[in-house]
Amino acid sequence: QVQLVESGGGLVQPGGSLRLSCVASGSIRSIARMGWDRQAPGKQRELVATLTSDNITNTVDSVKGRFTISRDNAKNTVYLQMSSLKPEDTAVYYCIADIKASSSIYYRTYWGQGTQVTVSS
Repeated sequence: QVQLVESGGGLVQPGGSLRLSCVASGSIRSIARMGWDRQAPGKQRELVATLTSDNITNTVDSVKGRFTISRDNAKNTVYLQMSSLKPEDTAVYYCIADIKASSSIYYRTYWGQGTQVTVSS
């Protein structure tokens, strides 16, 4: 069984920084894309940033220059370094990953349980 576990959320003042981490564990054969999306109250879920296994990055315009995605393939871990945080970044952040489990020949998208990020003074 594959699971994603996030950590690093919390309360931060505007202009502050946070680093989110997500570890994929279980019977994993390979991981392609890893990334983050978020959902703010009353808003649609939004894909924030993704990073492929060959280091192609895709970041939503609203966080460019402020958020940086990275991954450690040896640890099956993806990070989201968030800087210059704004109140509008407040949301539940979910880790996502396209994973081929050991028992499968296909990739499937998995999500973590989410971690709350609140930006407020």
